[in-house]
Amino acid sequence: MPSALPLGDPAPADGGLPDLLPAAHPDFGVYVHVPFCRVRCGYCDFNTYTATELRGASQADYPDEVAREIALAAQVMDAAGRRRAATSVFFGGGTPTLLPGDALARMLGDVRDAFGIAADAEVTVEANPDTVTPALTARLAEAGVTRLSIGMQSAVPSVLATLDRTHEPAAVPRAVTAARAAGLQVSVDVIYGTPGETLADWERTLDAVTALETDHVSAYALIVEEGTALARRIARGEIDTVDDDVQADMYELTDARLAAAGYGWYEVSNWSRDEATRSRHNLAYWRGADWWGFGPGAHSHVGGVRWWNVKHPAAYAQRLSLGSSPAAGRETPDAASRALERTMLEVRIADGLAVASLPATGRAEVAGLIADGLVDGASAIAGRLVLTLRGRLLADAVVRRLTA
Repeated sequence: MPSALPLGDPAPADGGLPDLLPAAHPDFGVYVHVPFCRVRCGYCDFNTYTATELRGASQADYPDEVAREIALAAQVMDAAGRRRAATSVFFGGGTPTLLPGDALARMLGDVRDAFGIAADAEVTVEANPDTVTPALTARLAEAGVTRLSIGMQSAVPSVLATLDRTHEPAAVPRAVTAARAAGLQVSVDVIYGTPGETLADWERTLDAVTALETDHVSAYALIVEEGTALARRIARGEIDTVDDDVQADMYELTDARLAAAGYGWYEVSNWSRDEATRSRHNLAYWRGADWWGFGPGAHSHVGGVRWWNVKHPAAYAQRLSLGSSPAAGRETPDAASRALERTMLEVRIADGLAVASLPATGRAEVAGLIADGLVDGASAIAGRLVLTLRGRLLADAVVRRLTA
């Protein structure tokens, strides 16, 4: 089942925002959550729903509902003095490409009409490989989409089966070909450390990834989330637990193979061909920019205020039909919490974290982190804290030392 929403303060029915902090970064991102899937993958705890779980909600009506939230957002951002053109738009899910191309194009058009979209904006649509066709990618490109992010996960059928993925490995190169033919940049997402996956299995996936020659690769360590079908299977002893040491070996292999194929890491779990093919949308998250998340369960952040929408599509639709904000709750983190989050996020990117932004206790840890081989010494002396390969493997430990 989807994970629970965080606790927070009540959100006003009109969606109005309190006094805001100055924007930490000039970018403004728009996220559109499409909460529909054909089946629920066993490892997934995202806010997604199959046809039998919708109960009173409709995929066909979804663009109308998002349009209502977009109109509300434009009013709220105007009142707060924050309405500006989107520098990135990201359709995530779920499976956005379960919706027709015309529906995705319409929602993108609604964003354009309400906010404007910057001339150099990055516009991404996530897709399962078996939902991608040449007709779909052509329609998306026509609408202004610039990038397709394909959920590959693995090239090994047995691993896909453990993850409850329904596509065949051959669907991935077909999807990449269709995206390229439409002129789209292409990213693939893969997952390592699935129970039962061997290092040889993962190398087979990396062979397939590098053969695709995409613009961008995201590689994530599998996290077994409480309440998922995968967690229950592990608890019953049906499959092995995830092995942290094997995952570390897989990460090192990933970095080496991708570097040899011409990719550079720019965030702990992300590699790109060059700076132009980095995910601008995700970088905006990591750098603390403003963004508005549309759809059930979507999270937003503007000027230091965070809020999140009700989870179920039917509840989301009902609130909007009554003219109310779909926000379920919100919070305004204090300065200490914002500083902690900044450290947690910025230390993960290759551009690094400004040493001067750390408290005195954190700065005192830098020499030890260099000595332990966790951060790059030359970069630290130049004023930026940049993780080494070993540091990327132990990023959480680095953050704990900097923030203790």
